[in-house]
Amino acid sequence: MEKTLDMSKVFDNLEKLQGILSEKYKVQEKIQEVPKQLSSQEELLSRLKKEYIEKNSKYEELKEKINSIKMELDEAVKSREEGEKGMDNISTHREYEALEKQISEASAKEADLRKELQKEEKIFAELDETIKADESCIKSQEKDLNESRASLDKETGSLKKELASLEKKEAALTPNIDPEIKYKFERIIQRNYEGIVNVKNGVCGGCHMILPAQFANEVRDENEILFCPYCSRILRWQETKDGEEETYYTMTEAGSLADLDDDDLLDGEEDEEDVEDEIDENKDKYVDDDDDEEDEEEEVEESDEESEE
Repeated sequence: MEKTLDMSKVFDNLEKLQGILSEKYKVQEKIQEVPKQLSSQEELLSRLKKEYIEKNSKYEELKEKINSIKMELDEAVKSREEGEKGMDNISTHREYEALEKQISEASAKEADLRKELQKEEKIFAELDETIKADESCIKSQEKDLNESRASLDKETGSLKKELASLEKKEAALTPNIDPEIKYKFERIIQRNYEGIVNVKNGVCGGCHMILPAQFANEVRDENEILFCPYCSRILRWQETKDGEEETYYTMTEAGSLADLDDDDLLDGEEDEEDVEDEIDENKDKYVDDDDDEEDEEEEVEESDEESEE
């Protein structure tokens, strides 16, 4: 009786631990997800800065180009003006033609340069406005990012406090739990947040698979911790309510569990894929048995027909 009471306490602690561990893992996931919430803002800020650098580089190149055009324009204007002044001092037709050509070429170049300068200055002005807008956008984005980071740091601090509280509660429950059992239990909960389930009428409350009657009785006795061979969860018997009828299943109804030995039943580290493979193998076995029975029936029928002949 004392042993049953002790095991009952262990099961109670496991159920309490289940809730604590589930919350603990959820909090840990939230803490890990916090930095990802900033990733989109950080990517946007990084892209804005990259575009700003590219535009600023183009801005400087365009600035140099405009200065170069202005220098050429000054030279063209100077050449035209010198030609116009020289007209007052010409003495021959040859000198006139030369000055006229100089003035004409300088005037044409001046017109082209003024047109080009006007075009480039317009582009420069638009680019300057774009850069100023980008600078403002970058500052705003940096402000938003810093505010978000501060808010998330506060949230992370709160989550860490919650995690510390849960770990403290966990530590208070685990001293009386076997370390190996605790390790298996943690692995199960990390996978599906449910490590201990009730067994009612011989059915696992986690995977809803039928358990053999003998095995279900062992679960009901609570003399040891048993794991579901299908989903690896720890099993605890749930008594039926008043007026409800208890149902047990035969080994045939239990299906593939009929061939499981004690080691299989106690092995809680079995992966779900291995269990599914075992189920398939047993199903194949039963199919083969059915085929053998059909072959035997056919042989009997053939023997009867030969006897009649």
